[in-house]
Amino acid sequence: MVGAPLLSRRDVLLGGACLCSLPSLAVSADSSTGAFATEEVAPGIHIRRGADEVATARNAGAIANIGFILGREAVAVADPGGSQNDGARLRERIRNVTKLPIRYVILSHVHPDHIFGAGAFERDQPTYVGHARLAHALAQRGEYYRGRLDQILGEGKAGAVVAPTMLVSDRAEIDLGRRTLSLTAHPTAHTDCDLSVFDRQTGTLLPADLLFVRRVPSLDGSITGWLKELAALKALPAKRAVPGHGPAQVSWPSGAADLERYLDVLLRETRQAVAKGMEIGEAVQTVAQSERGKWALFDEYHGHNVTKAFKELEWE
Repeated sequence: MVGAPLLSRRDVLLGGACLCSLPSLAVSADSSTGAFATEEVAPGIHIRRGADEVATARNAGAIANIGFILGREAVAVADPGGSQNDGARLRERIRNVTKLPIRYVILSHVHPDHIFGAGAFERDQPTYVGHARLAHALAQRGEYYRGRLDQILGEGKAGAVVAPTMLVSDRAEIDLGRRTLSLTAHPTAHTDCDLSVFDRQTGTLLPADLLFVRRVPSLDGSITGWLKELAALKALPAKRAVPGHGPAQVSWPSGAADLERYLDVLLRETRQAVAKGMEIGEAVQTVAQSERGKWALFDEYHGHNVTKAFKELEWE
């Protein structure tokens, strides 16, 4: 959108990675004024599909897939959204579906498009659940992200930086009443603080940004670590997965095929570039260009991915 403030690649690099952007579905291209639609991807699991855009004032930062999970006794929010407005609209949607208490708000990782709606749930006094390293990541980046979002969305509209009150260092479970969610804190992959959710009752995996579909991935952690964690997730007995960006659901593990291919090509060709003694600027222009045209927002984020992978792999 010409003339509208948005997050540039420079912002992405300075912030450590994304105020991410994503792929869209007509039913979920929610703006600050449009209908807040959710899809029930499995019984009791409701997902809002984000817009295929960078964060702007028009979309109020509603660019990530977010949602909620219902148990017999309580609700868990699966990422509260990209701004105070996004979180408030998610909370309103929950209240239109159920009056059960919102007991947990899961913060999947540090990127603001997933978690800056957390403040909208403070009146519910939930347990905010995050990776053991999330608090440190927020301390490093939170105020930078908040300031940039305020510039993009409008002063005071970003939302609060909310730290987790329940830390997961390995594995944990939360009970919603006849529905137990399994949480896994991953080693460095997409970021250094990725948390995934698995609902065994329906065979639904919510890996957040450990899974991108159609929208080019954003590497903010370790390319080798991401491939390793993706392989571990593929071994789970899941029927479907909810990407952090992309369709509201995909079959599992087949839904990971494109991401795995992209990361494999990025890994292999970056290693080749390092072995040839290529300068990083040249690598950005040549590595994994076969993936161009296969992903939304390729030009916005691929160069950063090559840069991040190069810096990791040149020290192997």
